[in-house]
Amino acid sequence: QPQLVESGGGLVQPGGSLRLSCAASGFTFGLNHYAIGWFRQAPGKERELVEIITSGGSINYADSVKGQITIYRDNAKNTVYLQMNSLKHEDTAAYYCNANAVLFGLNRDYWGQGTQVTVSS
Repeated sequence: QPQLVESGGGLVQPGGSLRLSCAASGFTFGLNHYAIGWFRQAPGKERELVEIITSGGSINYADSVKGQITIYRDNAKNTVYLQMNSLKHEDTAAYYCNANAVLFGLNRDYWGQGTQVTVSS
């Protein structure tokens, strides 16, 4: 059974940095076939896309994180990272990674359990 496990969240001061990791296991067809996205959900708000990297390496991101947050993947380690710099209070949220692909005619969509990021002084 495919699994995604996020880690790296925590409490950080404004202006600080964090690197989140999304470790994948059990992906029979290989994580490299999947688009991997990082989403976040703040209290009382809907879940929103932060950044996504396709199987081909293309990247799309929310305008609000341009120049601040970077996604990259290491297929050999089955891990996707989210490097977050210059963190602000409004970056406080639970961060989730998602793997999505259409393989053999089936939509395959998986979520991790999330990791909390709190930006506070």
